[in-house]
Amino acid sequence: MTEKLDIDHLRQWIGRTTEASDIVTAQLVKGLRATLFQEIGEPKPGDAAPFTVHWCLAQPVAPMSMLGQDGHPTRGGFLPPVPLPRRMWAGGELEFVDALRVGDEARRTSRISDVTMKTGSTGMLCFVSVEHVVTTSRGIAIRERQDIVYRDISGSPQPASAKPPPPPVAKHRETHMADPVLLFRYSALTFNGHRIHYDRRYVTEVEGYPGLIVHGPLIATLLLDLLRREQPDAEVATFRFKAVRPTFDLHAFHVHGAPQPDGSVRLWAADHEGWLTMDASATLR
Repeated sequence: MTEKLDIDHLRQWIGRTTEASDIVTAQLVKGLRATLFQEIGEPKPGDAAPFTVHWCLAQPVAPMSMLGQDGHPTRGGFLPPVPLPRRMWAGGELEFVDALRVGDEARRTSRISDVTMKTGSTGMLCFVSVEHVVTTSRGIAIRERQDIVYRDISGSPQPASAKPPPPPVAKHRETHMADPVLLFRYSALTFNGHRIHYDRRYVTEVEGYPGLIVHGPLIATLLLDLLRREQPDAEVATFRFKAVRPTFDLHAFHVHGAPQPDGSVRLWAADHEGWLTMDASATLR
């Protein structure tokens, strides 16, 4: 049984900050390119790294003795100790000011900007928003807002099956199979020990999902990469994304893009049944 959620206590974490730094290495860029189905090549100092390489940098490192049942570090510390067992990345917003490049030392300053509670179709939800600023010796590279959602295990993890709504008209589309090796590689690149991405017995028997869950940031990255391939000369200024439904490793999933009349690009992901799983948009310079 989940302990009572004291929102006033959790909101005391608003304003807390932390800093971390890391190096954008050629080996990291090669690993991320390989995982994103890009040409691996031999990255040289000064070469631009993939858009979301910062999600692989300076991740929290906790000893095995300080990990919870789900594989994450135990609650508390920089993030508030939300007493709800399911934890997922709900979405966020990125502003790309400058590319991260091989050889850069990237410093990330993070701040808890909000903690809110809502009631959804599956019960109580707690949202924690974190603001990040990533800088290099050249100045600001990325500004980001990250939304994390916590919820209880009770209740169905997704709505009952029904006919999905008609999909938008896509100009570009790619299909990916989220096999366990892809999920393992991305977990390794981001030092993410969350068992929902690699431990089938845990995710099905403890959290009650039908299969391994594809990382939200991985889907978001694949959406951005679709845009990069289809518009290689475009400079992405901002990217917003929101997770709508979990994506599982049991079937292929699809990423789509459609340029809009105002010059922005609508991006979205859908599962094998056509359900929208992530909704996103990008603006270009």
